[in-house]
Amino acid sequence: MNQEIDQLAADNIRALAVAMVEKANSGHPGGPMGGADYMHILYSEFFNYDPADMHWPFRDRFFMDAGHLSTLMYAQYYLLGNYKKDDIANFRQWESVTPGHPEVDVARGIENTSGPLGQGHTMGVGAAIAAKFLQARFGDWMNHKVYGFISDGGVQEEISQGAGRIAGHLGLNNFIMFYDANDVQLSSKTDEVTSEDTAKKYEAWGWKVVTIDGHDHDQIRKALTDANAETEKPTLIIGHTIMGKGCVTADGEMYEGHTELHGKPIGDTGADYEMTLKNLGADVENPFDIFQKVAEFYEDVVGRKRAAAHAKKLEIDAWRAENMELSSKLDSFFDGKLPQLDFGSIAQKEGQATRAASSNVLAYLAENVENMIVSSADLSNSDKTDGFLKKTSILKKGDFSGAFLQAGVAELTMAALANGIALHGGIIPVVATFFVFSDYMKPAIRLSAIQELPVKFVWTHDAFRVGEDGPTHQPIEQEAQIRLLEKLKNHSHEQSFVALRPADSQETNVAWKMAIENRKTPTGLILSRQNIKDVPAQSGNRYEEALGAEKGGYLVQETNDPDVILIANGSEVSTLVDASKLLEEKKNLKVNIASIPSEGIFRQQPKEYQEKVIPGNKPVFGLTAGLPVNLEGLAGPNGKVFGLEHFGYSAPAGVLDEKFGFTGDQVYEQVIEFLNK
Repeated sequence: MNQEIDQLAADNIRALAVAMVEKANSGHPGGPMGGADYMHILYSEFFNYDPADMHWPFRDRFFMDAGHLSTLMYAQYYLLGNYKKDDIANFRQWESVTPGHPEVDVARGIENTSGPLGQGHTMGVGAAIAAKFLQARFGDWMNHKVYGFISDGGVQEEISQGAGRIAGHLGLNNFIMFYDANDVQLSSKTDEVTSEDTAKKYEAWGWKVVTIDGHDHDQIRKALTDANAETEKPTLIIGHTIMGKGCVTADGEMYEGHTELHGKPIGDTGADYEMTLKNLGADVENPFDIFQKVAEFYEDVVGRKRAAAHAKKLEIDAWRAENMELSSKLDSFFDGKLPQLDFGSIAQKEGQATRAASSNVLAYLAENVENMIVSSADLSNSDKTDGFLKKTSILKKGDFSGAFLQAGVAELTMAALANGIALHGGIIPVVATFFVFSDYMKPAIRLSAIQELPVKFVWTHDAFRVGEDGPTHQPIEQEAQIRLLEKLKNHSHEQSFVALRPADSQETNVAWKMAIENRKTPTGLILSRQNIKDVPAQSGNRYEEALGAEKGGYLVQETNDPDVILIANGSEVSTLVDASKLLEEKKNLKVNIASIPSEGIFRQQPKEYQEKVIPGNKPVFGLTAGLPVNLEGLAGPNGKVFGLEHFGYSAPAGVLDEKFGFTGDQVYEQVIEFLNK
């Protein structure tokens, strides 16, 4: 170790962070200046990866929680050669690879998109769970670490409780988190908002906690050494740091620790930009240069990283030679290859709830897909993920041979963990809860969509037919909220989310087929609590007909030159079937019925197909248990959608159907009224 080089490198990171924010006239310089010492020691001495193979599956991973500290990452990775000078100079600019908050870019070392505080480190916990799951199946050679970096704000966000509880409960000794405790927030000091003892809190959750001077390199070094040697617990390193470390005024006086240094350029504070650069040893005329001695040092660091990775790969090659079948399986996991699956072979009872049908699919998947982790927010016997649980065991400290994660009552935490599992790679994450509680998950669902992660969300109790539990548990507006993501494009110009609300058991089989095969985006399955009549098969094979759902929508009942088109998804499709019989018997009307489990996918089909299912020159009537807007885009300007525009009430499901107008007889009357206008 070389104290001079260590200090130069940390100051170089500080200077780069200051320069990036100043040039962009936007950003957060103070925090990166405080965290620079830790980052330099971590990456130069402890972090294992292959600079020539950034996607190497068995690398250590770094999960940033405090996304506003992006310049800390960009500066560090610039020293390692992951970014060019122009990249650093174009911080926060159009089409730059250095956005204001870090976005997944594994080739440059960015493992996760972060910004909403609390989610970044929770994704790191998810990645650590994934690593433990794989290690239990392939051997202790798979011993890479997951590092998290959290700020005062991330500790305060409620999600930190779920992440801390679960990481400690599971004994994730492969998770090491640095808490940049500088006692300064964006608009206040921490003593104005909290007086909790963070160390005792994490210790109570089962963490190893060490408190250090976050600028003392020897203390950082020892803390990381001990954390890497820990065998029972995750480690929290509380590093007391100084906001704006190294800032000075125009007179050369120290100007550190001030709140204003958190979120605006140094030149807009009481500190002086040029004097601060000089104090840090930077060239004011060339602030984006790497110091010569630091450049030479990091060239050696990169060489050592490559050599260490090469040695590790030789170890892995030896294991592969002795375990060829396991090796092939491991590769298939990371390649996302699925075994041969026959969803049509999954037996389903007649007239059951789609959550029950989903349970049968999950039981099948538990026996046929070895790299799935299913989780439930303490609802496995209600959301019916117990179909999977009955075929496996729960993940627990010291034993990750099972595949079911008991998340407890923590929907947002569970969803963020799933994102981290997906980011790690090699595993298919599934998370489940009641549909109304998708509200609690929304921030993580959004990050799942932004990061293009193939997480599978299972939401049951999908409508007011939850019944006696009343309006707090009856989803009304949730489907509309989720389906907005189907209308939103991700950065790959794909539909950012797939929402599927199947009409019956066989369509549930198909919906699961679509979800499992979707590797590009997250998928949500919206499932019923109550039993649903099966949609009659026109050909005799309901599963084959239900495969039409793969086009987002299809006709479940078709006649030549229909008088009216009825559209719905979920349980309302069978209600339309009942209404259709009355329309045919009483009014001699010819009726087509379309099931549209995903408008997003349906809109991707050729116009000719869309016109065949929902002709533009025919009257269209839609039925939805949620807000009418769910189907209004499909019904068109001349159509009508009947739905709910109020919260539910506490009463049996059948009573609510009648009170709200959702029986076959009532829908028949509504269609007649619509046609007569």
